[in-house]
Amino acid sequence: MIWNWQKKDWPRFRYDKGLLEALEAQFLHKSGILIGSYKHINDENKGILIVDLMSNEALKTSEIEGELLNRESLQSSIRRNFGLDTDNRKIPPAEQGIAEMMIDLYHTFSEPLTQKHLFAWHAMLMNGRRDLDNMGAYRTHEDPMQVISGALHHPKIHFEAPPSKELLHEMNQFITWFNDAAPDADKPLPALTRAGIAHLYFVCIHPFEDGNGRIGRAVCERALSQSLKQPTLIALSHIISKHKKAYYNALERNNKTMEITDWLLYFAQTVIKAQEYTQDTIDFIIKKTQLYDKIKEQLNERQTKVIARVFREGPEGFKGGLSAENYIRITGTSRATATRDLQDLVDMDVLTRSGERKSTRYHLNIKQ
Repeated sequence: MIWNWQKKDWPRFRYDKGLLEALEAQFLHKSGILIGSYKHINDENKGILIVDLMSNEALKTSEIEGELLNRESLQSSIRRNFGLDTDNRKIPPAEQGIAEMMIDLYHTFSEPLTQKHLFAWHAMLMNGRRDLDNMGAYRTHEDPMQVISGALHHPKIHFEAPPSKELLHEMNQFITWFNDAAPDADKPLPALTRAGIAHLYFVCIHPFEDGNGRIGRAVCERALSQSLKQPTLIALSHIISKHKKAYYNALERNNKTMEITDWLLYFAQTVIKAQEYTQDTIDFIIKKTQLYDKIKEQLNERQTKVIARVFREGPEGFKGGLSAENYIRITGTSRATATRDLQDLVDMDVLTRSGERKSTRYHLNIKQ
């Protein structure tokens, strides 16, 4: 098998610019709408939005790689890093590390990419690990770095990365390309094109023992933020996680060739879906605030607690809707009181009701 990095023209990727023009324009248009919407959120809700989006991205970028983290610990760690109130819980090393990386990405997005940045991110991500030879440094082992699946006796090799001895040269070349392609640099590339190439290029080098996917997605977030001159805070990993198989299939289709139009189209469409999800989240916060301001004085303590809990689920709400059982579990009240409270919320137009008897479900009365 010949991989792309073994081609004579590596790393001169080829693609059809014309097929990407409409998507690049769409990205910039949606970015303008997002920035405008963001300005309509008060400072308190801006803080909530930033913490929610960052913690969700930290959760999902880890989930893509099969690592399941605790959302509350992530949020607490991110809030602590922003100097916001927290519950002072003890944060596990993995949650603390990815939160620190997301915070660093947020604050340093405008800076040129350096090996120092990449090493720092890797050390953060691998916080608490004891099974790696190299933390905060490129891999050095002589064995091939392979992405494989299947049984041990008959593995399927999806990709093999350049050998460790070539990494310093490859990464120097990658970092030079990335910085030269920045918006204000010598060879600027359009936002989606640069970010898409950066991700594929980085993961094909696969410079670290572990964490390459997470750092690769952080690198393309950096590229997108630099194009907008502010943190993007889009739900890229959230969308990739929902369609993980398509993501890995797209990477595998494009790791043997220098013609990567297919990858860039997939990546651009994924970024635009991520923008749309973030826009839905912002719209939800604005409508949530309007609804809450209208009815908060009419709610009893139990209803206030449940509505706050429903709000935390975001635009997608409780999976399947809020049930009476959910209400009882959250408040500790009786079924009769839960039924009465829920009906009051329907009468106040806070919730809508669907289904009958045990199938009855309630949803926030916020039109998306």
